[in-house]
Amino acid sequence: MKNKSSKQILKILGVILLTIVVVNVLFSLIDFRIDLTEEKRYSLHPATIEVLENLEDPLEVEILLSGNLPGGMRRLQRSIEQTVRTFNAYSSQKISFYYLDPLTLPQAEQEDFVVALTEYGIQPTNLFVTEDGGQKTKMIFPGVLVKDPEYETGALILKGEKGMSPDEILNNSVENLEFELINAIRKLVSKQQYAVGMLMGNGELEGDDGFGIVEALVEDFEVFKIPLDQAKKVDDLDPFDVLIISGPKEAYDEREIYLVDQYLMKGGNLIILPNSLAYNLDEAGGEGTVAMPFENGLEQLLFRYGVRVNKDFVQDMNFGYYPVMAGNFGDQQQLVPLPWPFYIAAGRMAKHPVTKGLDQVIFRFTSSLDTVKADGIKKTPLIFGSDFSRKLTAPVRVAFQDMENGPDLESFGLSNLPLLYLLEGEFTSVFKNRFLPDGVLKESFLESGKEGRVLVAGTGDLFESSFDPRSGEPLPLGIDPFSDTQYANRLLLQNMISYLVEPDGIIATRTKQYQIRPLNKVKVSQEKTKWQLINVILPVFIMGLLSLMWMFARKSRRGAKGKS
Repeated sequence: MKNKSSKQILKILGVILLTIVVVNVLFSLIDFRIDLTEEKRYSLHPATIEVLENLEDPLEVEILLSGNLPGGMRRLQRSIEQTVRTFNAYSSQKISFYYLDPLTLPQAEQEDFVVALTEYGIQPTNLFVTEDGGQKTKMIFPGVLVKDPEYETGALILKGEKGMSPDEILNNSVENLEFELINAIRKLVSKQQYAVGMLMGNGELEGDDGFGIVEALVEDFEVFKIPLDQAKKVDDLDPFDVLIISGPKEAYDEREIYLVDQYLMKGGNLIILPNSLAYNLDEAGGEGTVAMPFENGLEQLLFRYGVRVNKDFVQDMNFGYYPVMAGNFGDQQQLVPLPWPFYIAAGRMAKHPVTKGLDQVIFRFTSSLDTVKADGIKKTPLIFGSDFSRKLTAPVRVAFQDMENGPDLESFGLSNLPLLYLLEGEFTSVFKNRFLPDGVLKESFLESGKEGRVLVAGTGDLFESSFDPRSGEPLPLGIDPFSDTQYANRLLLQNMISYLVEPDGIIATRTKQYQIRPLNKVKVSQEKTKWQLINVILPVFIMGLLSLMWMFARKSRRGAKGKS
C-alpha cells in the first residue's frame, strides 16, 4: 500500500512538473506584458508606443549617469535602464543601452565631449558621495544620449521645480523619464514638422526681440515671421499650426482681429501675450515714470474667449533683480542688483503637461488675469504667483528709488495669483451678432469654431529676448544677462507649442505621477531592533524548524520500516 501511495505521489508531482514546463514554453512564445503596479509605472502612453512601433532603425542609448552613486541617484539610474528596456519591448527595432562616465574619457576627448553635452542642455552636477569612510564630491552628468546610425541627440534627465526637496526632484525626474527619452527619440526620427508663425506689423518682437523664440523652436518646428498686413484672407494663415502674438505696441484693427478670430474658429491655436500698460523703463531712474493703460485691440477678443487682462501690474515678493548704476568705484561705474518686484520669479506650477516639473519662470511687468463666462470653454490656470503678491491699478508708478528701502511686506496680501491661462474648447467668434469688417464675405464667416486652444499671459515680455550687456547679442530665452540665472522660459515655450499642436501626443506623458513612500524615520529608529530580528533571525529559525521536522519524519519512516 505504501509503495502504491508513493507511486501516486510521484505521478502527481510529475504531472505538475510537466504542466509547469508546458506553461512556461507556451508563455515564452507569446509576447505580452502585465503591469501590476498601482501607478502603472511600467506602462507606456499610446503616443509613446506609436513612435516606438514606427522606428525604422535600431537605436543606442548612452546613459551618462554611472559610477559610484548615492541611493537616490542609483534609483534614477535603474529607472533609466528600466525605461529603456520597456521601450525595447514595444519597439519595432532593437533599442540597446550602455553606460559611459564622461570623466573616464582621455583628457583630450573629455573637454570636447563635455562641451558637446552642454549643447543638449546636459550640465554637470556635483554630489557628495561616501568613499573610503569619508565624503567626497563627485561630478555627475544626469542625462542620456540617443543615437541612430546617422545622428545623435541628448536629454537632461534630472529636473525639478524650485523649492523641491532632493527626494521630490528625483521623483519628478523619474516621473518624466518616459517623456524625456521618447522626446529625444522623436527628435531623431520625426519626419513631420509643425509650422509656428510669429505675427508682425504692430510692433511685435522688433529687431532681434524674437531671437529667443526662433532659437528655442527651430530644432523641432518651422518658425516664420508673418507680416499680418500682407495676409489678405483667413486662408493665408491656415498653413500655420500655432500663431504667436507677443507684445504689440500698436492696436490691432478690425480686419486684423477678424483674421486672428477666424483662424481660431477654423481650429487654429493661439499664444496671446499682450501688454495692457505702456511704460518706458529707461525713464525709471530719478523721479521715475508712469505706466498708463494701452488699448491693444485684443481686449474684446480675449473677453469673448473667456479671459480678461486687467489694466494693472502684479508685484510679487518672489522677485527678480534689476541692475542700476550706484556711482563709481575709482574710475569704474558700479552696477548694483536692485530688488525689483515687477519681475516675478514664478515657481508654482499646475500639474499639467505644459508646466509640471518646470523650474522658475520669469514674468516681467505682467498684468493680472481674470476669467469671464464663455460657454464650452475650459479654463486652466498653469502658473501662479507666491503667497505674497499685490496688484497696482493703472496708472502705475515705475521708479527705482521706490525700492531703495525695500518693499513693504504688509501690502503684499494676495496669494496664488494666476499668471498664465490655458483656454480649450469650441470658441465663439467675437464678431457674432456684429458687423463684419469691410470687404469680408459673410458666406465665409464662422460664428463658432472647431476645437481650439489659446494660451494667455498678461505680458509681452514672456518670450522676448534679453541681450548681453557687453556684446549686445541676443540671448536664449530665460537667461538673466546680469546674474547668469537660467529661468525655464525656453522650456515653457517648447512645452506650450508641443501641447498646442498635439495635446494627446508625447507631451501627455508628463502627467505620469509616482507616489513617494518614504520610511517613517522616527518609527525606524524606535523599531530598528525588532525588524532586524524579524528579517534576519526569523527566517533562520523557520528553516531550522523545517529541517528538524524533516529529520524527524525520516526517522519515523525508518522506524516504521524496521518494525515491518
